[in-house]
Amino acid sequence: MPQSLQQPTENAPAPFRIVWTRDDCERFEKEGLLIAGKYELVEGEIIRKMPQNRPHSAGVSRLFALCISIFSMDFVQTQAGINVSPEDNPTSFPEPDVFVLNRSIAHFLVDYPTPTDLALVAEVSDSTLAFDLSTKAGLYARAGIVEYWVLDVVGRALTVHREPREGRYQSVLRYAADESVATLAKPAERVIVSALLPPLAPVEISEEVI
Repeated sequence: MPQSLQQPTENAPAPFRIVWTRDDCERFEKEGLLIAGKYELVEGEIIRKMPQNRPHSAGVSRLFALCISIFSMDFVQTQAGINVSPEDNPTSFPEPDVFVLNRSIAHFLVDYPTPTDLALVAEVSDSTLAFDLSTKAGLYARAGIVEYWVLDVVGRALTVHREPREGRYQSVLRYAADESVATLAKPAERVIVSALLPPLAPVEISEEVI
């Protein structure tokens, strides 16, 4: 059975910091100080994206492929920007590893998806697990995003966040690799968590021509 968890919070006093905005980042890109796609803006902090290691990229690929198989390619995007809550939007522009839309991608060729456009948002985590389970979870909960997944490729588990209310997810369940889960949008389409995770050992592929 999945284990019920509490969404963690970061209670340590924050040091002095400069709060950047989306307008600042747009200006920095025009001036060549930032490169689009190489950073995220989260709660006023410009976070440089590190090169993906192989387990992380494998997890993203598997999760992306799963979502396409369930929802079709017209409703799934990877590592693209989304809008969040009106109060967070000026200082946050996250780019989830995978997200599922309620409407076809054709509706978002100009505008970015809003929280009500999102059926599922997912992050694949290794070194960023604590950040994804706390700061990102709070950001997405405040936006009212109905379902948020965090795929832990190191701990080989999936944490599913649901029921956003008052800035927190009221339901946070951690599924082990041998357990199955389905999205709220497609409850009949269950998947074993291990199918989303990179293999523990290299998979041997036959060189025979079939």
